[in-house]
Amino acid sequence: MLTDDRELPALALKSLLYEVSVTPKPGLVDPANPGPHPDMTVFTFIDSAVSLESYFEQCRQAGAEFKGTDLTVLFQQIRPAGIRAEKAMFAATKGVNTHKGAVFSLGVLVTAGAYTLATASVFDVDRLFKTVRAMLVGLVNHDLGAIQPNQMTTAGERQYAKYGQGGIRAEAEAGYPVVADIALPFLRQQSGPLNYRLLDTLMVIAAHTTDTNLIKRAGTPDILPWMRAQTKQYFELGGSQTTAGWEFLVQLNQEFLVRNLSLGGSADLLILTIFVGLIEGSLE
Repeated sequence: MLTDDRELPALALKSLLYEVSVTPKPGLVDPANPGPHPDMTVFTFIDSAVSLESYFEQCRQAGAEFKGTDLTVLFQQIRPAGIRAEKAMFAATKGVNTHKGAVFSLGVLVTAGAYTLATASVFDVDRLFKTVRAMLVGLVNHDLGAIQPNQMTTAGERQYAKYGQGGIRAEAEAGYPVVADIALPFLRQQSGPLNYRLLDTLMVIAAHTTDTNLIKRAGTPDILPWMRAQTKQYFELGGSQTTAGWEFLVQLNQEFLVRNLSLGGSADLLILTIFVGLIEGSLE
């Protein structure tokens, strides 16, 4: 279990690199191929991750040094750094959006992790997510509630207007329950090579999250029941460590390519799961 908050930026960077290294991920970039992302390669993601290193250090410092009681103030302190980090990411990738979601979510978790360690001396996962919830009170309403439909420019904003889906903001405001209550407990119980463990964790996440990136690519939230059916069949076949499960995943990866689908939102939650797993030692 982590005891020194100075390690948090390196673990954040490692979590980004671990995620992009997992293969084969349906509809996502990995070392084998870019999937339905012809403007990206694994090297694009490496460049992107490295560009965020100083940002994670800023988040760590903010969390470690915060002395107030209203943690929404702490969140507001790191938002300008997040905006600068996005610009650094786009500069490193020549305009390609590799880690925009992770800039937000991983920045929040690094900050919350540093604050948790600074105020309790020993890291505690439950307290980490409690800190996240305290930092992000009212986030969805603040960011999306006052925007008129004709003013919405991002995919997340448009989906909120069209389907009422709060996306990653809603997941974050709730303290990332898919990560805390589903993905992390699942990952802790897994054994075997890390690639397989993380593939199965990704599929568990995909079965339980409202992946707005998947909805965007499909053009309809009706894609979600289909995705859950795919994950159900995958695990019935035994997951990545069985021949049948592996072959199913390879075929699903190809179907995502043909249909131009992506699990970008699930990938972001996998990054967070990896990050907390590294902190608590469940990925050792």
